[in-house]
Amino acid sequence: MHAIGIDIGGTKIAGAVVDELGAIVRSERVPTPAGDPALLEDAVVEMIRSLSDGEPIAAVGVAAAGFIDAAQSTVYYAPNIRWRNEPFREKLEARVGTTVVVDNDANAAGWAEFRFGAGRLVSDMVMLTIGTGVGGAIVAGDRLFRGGFGAGAELGHMRLVPNGIACGCGQHGCLEQYGSGRALLRMAGEIADAGGIGQALARAREEHGALDGGIVGDLIAAEDPGATAALRQLGHWLGEAAASLAAVLDPQRFVFGGGVAVAGDLLLGPVREAFLEHLPARGYHPEPDFVIAELVNDAGVVGAADLARVWVAEHA
Repeated sequence: MHAIGIDIGGTKIAGAVVDELGAIVRSERVPTPAGDPALLEDAVVEMIRSLSDGEPIAAVGVAAAGFIDAAQSTVYYAPNIRWRNEPFREKLEARVGTTVVVDNDANAAGWAEFRFGAGRLVSDMVMLTIGTGVGGAIVAGDRLFRGGFGAGAELGHMRLVPNGIACGCGQHGCLEQYGSGRALLRMAGEIADAGGIGQALARAREEHGALDGGIVGDLIAAEDPGATAALRQLGHWLGEAAASLAAVLDPQRFVFGGGVAVAGDLLLGPVREAFLEHLPARGYHPEPDFVIAELVNDAGVVGAADLARVWVAEHA
C-alpha cells in the first residue's frame, strides 16, 4: 500500500507517493506560502488530493521544521511558519479524510536514511544534517527517538562551547554555530581576512561581494587550501560533538546529510580525527562508522511517508 509524504520547507513544499520499499512513484512541488498559515494548509490539502488521485493511499505523513508533539499531531512551534500550538493533523484529516501524521523534518529525513539509505544495516544511528543550520535525528533500538514531549533530538542546539557564539535559539555556544553551513562561511571569511592560504577566498569575496555556499563549495572541490582549512575546522567541531553523542547514545553509525555533506571524505576525515581525540575510553570503546547520507533531497518525503505507514501499522 502506498503512502504520501509531504515535506514543508521554507521556500517549497515537496510531496510524493512512496511505496513500501521507499521508492517514489509520483512527485510534485509548489512554492511555500510561509507567511499565511491558511494558504499553506490549502496548498498541502491540494497536493494530497492531487497525489492521491487514482492511488490507494494508506496514510499521509507531513514533515516540517519545528517542535512537534509526541502524538505526531500538533506543531508547538515552527521557525519559518507562523504556527504556534497548531493542530495541523486534526485540520488536515478533517479536509482529506485520510489518516495524517506530522513529524519533524529532520526526524523524517533520518528515518528515511535508517530504513532505506545509509543507515539501513544498523539498529542505532545518529544523523546530523549540515545545512544552513544543524538538524538531527536519533534512531535507538530500531525506533525513532522523539523524547517525552516530542521535541527531542534537537542536536544542533546541544551546547558545545560555554559562553560561545550567540544562537538564534536564545542560547550561546550551540553546535549550530560551529558545525553548520553558516558557520563554514564565517570560518572561510576569517581565513580570507588573515591572508596567506585565504588569498583565493579573499579574491572570490572581492569579486562577488560576499562568500556563499556555492563559492566556498567550489573552492573546496578544487582543494583550495583556505577553503579546505575552513572545512577542517567545521569537521573538528562536528567530530567533537559526535564524541559527546557517542558517550550518551552509543550509535553504530553517524550519517551526515545536508549541503555541506557533498564534500564527502574531505568532511568525514577531520570528523573522524576529532571524534577519536575526544572519545571517552578510546581504545576500549567500539568505534562507529561515519558515512554520507544517500537519499539527499528525497529523504524528507520518503521518511514522512514511511512514518505514516508505521503509525497506521502500530495503531491498526
